[in-house]
Amino acid sequence: MSMHRPVTSAALAILILSACQTPGAVMPDSLPQQDTPMSNPVFHFEIPVTDMDRAVAFYQTVFGVALRRDTVDGYEMAFFPRQDDRPGASGALAKGDVYKPTQDGVILYFDVPDIDAVFARSVAAGSRVLYEKTDLGAAGFVGEIEDSEGNRIALTQARE
Repeated sequence: MSMHRPVTSAALAILILSACQTPGAVMPDSLPQQDTPMSNPVFHFEIPVTDMDRAVAFYQTVFGVALRRDTVDGYEMAFFPRQDDRPGASGALAKGDVYKPTQDGVILYFDVPDIDAVFARSVAAGSRVLYEKTDLGAAGFVGEIEDSEGNRIALTQARE
């Protein structure tokens, strides 16, 4: 099932990609200036879950990654793999009183080699497609799924 939103993922992805590819972007004078510009300011994300076993099974099945479980500051976590010498943020599934799954908050984009394959695995795992695969031209493709916990998760796929 597709869901139409006032600002579509496709429009947002085009905006993000064009902003990321704008050399010499200038910050407004009203923003504080950093001594050293941040190249990738997003460092870590946490995806809220209510059932950690279900969520771990979903993400491992759908994205084909092994998650490492741990407890941090009293909260149950399952960490996505990350290599320090590679681009991208670290992330985890997180369960606890401050973590509330939603489709209305921040949207995370997972870069995948094949959106259609992720759609198929997520639907087989009980999920649903929230935003059909959309062609962004040279920028590639986007789509969205609902995870096992009810979160909106976006997908990006580079054009070959």
